Amino acid sequence: MPALPLTDRVRALGRGRRPRALSVAVANLLPLVGVVALGWNAAALMTLYWFELGIASGWALVRGLFAGRPSEVEREVLISGPLAQRRVGLSLPLTDVQVRFSSLLVLPIAAPILAVVWGVVGTLTVGVVGGGLGAEALDTVTLAVLAVFVGEGATTLVEYFGRGEYRDHSAQTAFTGVFARGAAIFLGALFTVTVVAAGTLEDDTPISALDADAVGLPLLLGIVAVKAAFDLGGLYGDRLAAFDESSSLDLGFSYDPPDPEPADGSLAEPVETVRQPFRSRLAGALTTPLGHPGLWYIAGAFGFVGLLFAIGGNWLTAGTLGALAVAVPLAIAALDHELRYGLVEYRAGDDALVARDRLFDVPLWRVEPWDETDLRVERSGLDRRLGTETVAIELRDDEYRIPGLDDPEPILDVFDRRPDRPDGPDRSAD
Repeated sequence: MPALPLTDRVRALGRGRRPRALSVAVANLLPLVGVVALGWNAAALMTLYWFELGIASGWALVRGLFAGRPSEVEREVLISGPLAQRRVGLSLPLTDVQVRFSSLLVLPIAAPILAVVWGVVGTLTVGVVGGGLGAEALDTVTLAVLAVFVGEGATTLVEYFGRGEYRDHSAQTAFTGVFARGAAIFLGALFTVTVVAAGTLEDDTPISALDADAVGLPLLLGIVAVKAAFDLGGLYGDRLAAFDESSSLDLGFSYDPPDPEPADGSLAEPVETVRQPFRSRLAGALTTPLGHPGLWYIAGAFGFVGLLFAIGGNWLTAGTLGALAVAVPLAIAALDHELRYGLVEYRAGDDALVARDRLFDVPLWRVEPWDETDLRVERSGLDRRLGTETVAIELRDDEYRIPGLDDPEPILDVFDRRPDRPDGPDRSAD
């Protein structure tokens, strides 16, 4: 019988939950052996759990980097919102794994959050009882940490990549389980420190004086059991919920990620292309700061610091900061408007309207003639000055706005209903 290729063998190993279950078993047997057979105290146990959380966070970021689905970023967020709509990525050679652009927007936010969680948990665990870790226990804890690292890495390789689980995850869902693990360690440590401190410390004694050896074996075993219960709940939570979905407990640690594929950009001929004229792009970039208070805060910060330098008589620095107070918000606004509207073209065909990005040449969204629930043509004050119109396409759970168009008729002709024109006569009837 011919041997299976390496990729097929990895996928075979990744079927079911065996790799993850094995990793969970190792991660919970190690502290159990340490407490029962090696005489670990609370310092050794908490040190192992703290490093385990850090290892899980690191591998979660790796999984988030290579997540197969786009991340969910609010469309209204400056720059990040329109960038996340570009569902593009960098493919790794000889694989179907991609580093998605939207994941790169999420990870710089996720990494500091995980670092803060790790630091807070470490303060309550190792920071309180870490002084009681002896040299002999340190050696065995180090070996256990290495074993956890290898186990978590092997599980990620076999299950996440080999089994293709990455296709079902976005960057957010790839690391949400780490928070549950951190909560388990945090609550276990908080309970332990509270109980032991109440029974062994005087009223004025600092918590750092807590003796790690004061935590008895029954309490240590209880901590190991609670941690194992959280891990098993995360592993088999979907099966537990399947017994009775009406009574299942939603802890809010996960959600359904966006669809894996972008909108279909194909259209039946003939196709007309509509773009914003240059005057709309320029005016939109200049007026974008009016609708985003965050840009005013940036301008105010530069302006306030510049005022302090002006009071001190440093006019060169004050003038530079004053110029930055104007230039930085306008640059951010211009980039956001270009990504959101200026670099987008709208292709109108008989069967659909497709918004397509001209920078990466990818479709952003698609609306069929029967998808819209309302169609409006609006004229804001800016539209009146520029002689343009704005098209608003309302869907059941969303809305697309296309501002600053010279002639919106090719877009309106896609739909069966005629648009509402509250600010003037229906020009489409001409």
